[in-house]
Amino acid sequence: MEQKFFKVVANGKPRQAAVEKFKEYPEIDFVYWQGPGRMPPAYFEEQLAEADAVYSVGALRDPLGADFIEKAPHLKVLAQASVGYDNIDVAAFRAAGIPVGNTPGVLVDAVADLTYALILDCQRHLVAAAAHVKNGTWGQRKALGLGSDLAQKTLGIVGMGDIGSAVAKRAQASHMKVIYHNRHQRTDDEALGVRYVGFEELLSTADVIVVAVTLNPSTLGLFGHKEFARMKKGAAFVNISRGKVVDSAALYDALKSGHLSHAGLDVTDPEPLPGDHPLLTLDNITVTPHIASATTETRDAMALLTVANIMAGLKGQPLPAQIK
Repeated sequence: MEQKFFKVVANGKPRQAAVEKFKEYPEIDFVYWQGPGRMPPAYFEEQLAEADAVYSVGALRDPLGADFIEKAPHLKVLAQASVGYDNIDVAAFRAAGIPVGNTPGVLVDAVADLTYALILDCQRHLVAAAAHVKNGTWGQRKALGLGSDLAQKTLGIVGMGDIGSAVAKRAQASHMKVIYHNRHQRTDDEALGVRYVGFEELLSTADVIVVAVTLNPSTLGLFGHKEFARMKKGAAFVNISRGKVVDSAALYDALKSGHLSHAGLDVTDPEPLPGDHPLLTLDNITVTPHIASATTETRDAMALLTVANIMAGLKGQPLPAQIK
């Protein structure tokens, strides 16, 4: 029987782990950008016209929907190397009979570690203290003020999925009490050592709030002026979900007024956050450039799961991590 070949096109530069993995499949022609900078749109569209599968490198600013599908008449599967997929019109792909995959699970520990680091920074001001030393003002360290213990503080997690659960375990290692809010209560609260509460109770009682929800119509703008006002005075706020879950202007006001003591963000709105954004004029905020999953091991695992999603889709099989 004649060997059937498939063309897989990446919309940027994939991890080398993916490149090497595709080499194990002689029926795959893997096309990706190897030049400097970003892949030129014209080049990508030319390749897309013949693509059987698309490997999306996870550039969430690139919308993928009906227009994209029209440019790929042979497309059998789309797999994105990220857990987030708010840039993808999943309904449009579903209507076209094209399965879509992402990479949940493999990045849980990396994201939880970064989240825990932001919690620590909010309470102990590590980034500001390091900058203080680099500025040659060690002798004036009293100007930094005092931090706060994590022990016996209450951590409130909004979105208690796999990442939220992993954050809870790390917080409990620091003897924090953990409460959470989901749309539905979990069935393993006792095993996790956490307590389910309503959203309003979480806002009013947590010393640190971590947001770990997915972005959808119900979570868009979830935290605004009203929600920040209901938080305890002096509470800290950490967001590792998506920037659009938070009203940036409302967060600025809450931090500027001192109602919130500190914020730690790995995601922002807009993203990237411009260097002259008002949030960056504040001393009580730490912003990292969306690096929660940015470890060698995690990014390689994400790449390999993306390959597995594509190979399953090309064979007409359920994807290992298929977006429903």
